[in-house]
Amino acid sequence: MTSILKRLLRSPCMAGLPWALAWLGALAWQPAQAGKVLDGIRQRGQVVCGVSNGVAGFSAPDASGRWQGLDVDICRAVAAATLGSAEKVKFVPLNATQRFAALQSGQIDILSRNTSWTLTRDASLGLHFTAVTYFDGQGFLVPTKLKLSSAKQLKGAQVCVQAGTTTEKNLADFSRAHSLNIKPVVFDTYEAGFKALFSGRCQAYTADTSALSSIRNKEAPKPSDYVVLPDLISKEPLGPAVKRGDDEWFDIVKWTIFALQEAEELGVTQAKAASAAPSNDPAAQRLLGGGEDMGKLLGLDKAWAKRAIQAVGHYGEVFERNVGKNSPLNLPRGPNRPWSQGGLMYAPPVR
Repeated sequence: MTSILKRLLRSPCMAGLPWALAWLGALAWQPAQAGKVLDGIRQRGQVVCGVSNGVAGFSAPDASGRWQGLDVDICRAVAAATLGSAEKVKFVPLNATQRFAALQSGQIDILSRNTSWTLTRDASLGLHFTAVTYFDGQGFLVPTKLKLSSAKQLKGAQVCVQAGTTTEKNLADFSRAHSLNIKPVVFDTYEAGFKALFSGRCQAYTADTSALSSIRNKEAPKPSDYVVLPDLISKEPLGPAVKRGDDEWFDIVKWTIFALQEAEELGVTQAKAASAAPSNDPAAQRLLGGGEDMGKLLGLDKAWAKRAIQAVGHYGEVFERNVGKNSPLNLPRGPNRPWSQGGLMYAPPVR
């Protein structure tokens, strides 16, 4: 609202007039207009997505070089919603120390790279986290032969950890809190850290438990020689982030994720989204563009969410395919179940 309108509303001649409030409200509400980020994306015909250097189940190239994973599917869903095709994505692999600078400089449009949402990152790096796509926690991967049952048995141990991560700080806090005198062995890359564990350089490797399961199943010379300890020493809500300063783009990414989560709640699968059969559920109709036009509020067309779901499936399908029971990782849903099933996934309604 402009300063002129504010003064007008406070003036005696306008006081108490309901029509004045309605008039000002109508002026204040406008459908979303495309911001600079979306304009740039449309001009180049591509969403540029920052991902990891390779974390199986989240973002890693397969044998043919095609990127796969939960974080990758989020980017494909956003591309489908904004550009009409899940294939209009360029994936940029980034290590932990590169990722935020790449987003801040505009090298990437979205950072979807197993990144934890913290106050420091949210408030001081010039970025916005959009939504949680995986609730995780930090743990420890250790050789089975050590016969450890708890991380508190790592007193005086050398523990491999990646630099520039919340993991490094959490390890120091955990060691101090329990007087363990853990000796961190810090590596610049994710890969160097777990390879040091396999070579015997460290007695443990610490990271998010999802990453540890990925390492054990996909990278260990013999998976049965390693075990993920049951301890969780932190909360790690993982999710994509965008650069501050473009509220329209922030809303698009955020609501695309919410649409995938709500689709699971409503039972709108990838196959159902692709079907021409109408739904009798008003909420599902809105989601698929058959009812009210939700797209115009985001600067998109009516079928934005339908395309995202058609491209990758609802959140549950994305989870199970990449990290769950239909994947080599076979991770349990745990807190990543929908709220209606006792989990933490709770999306604001698309209405």
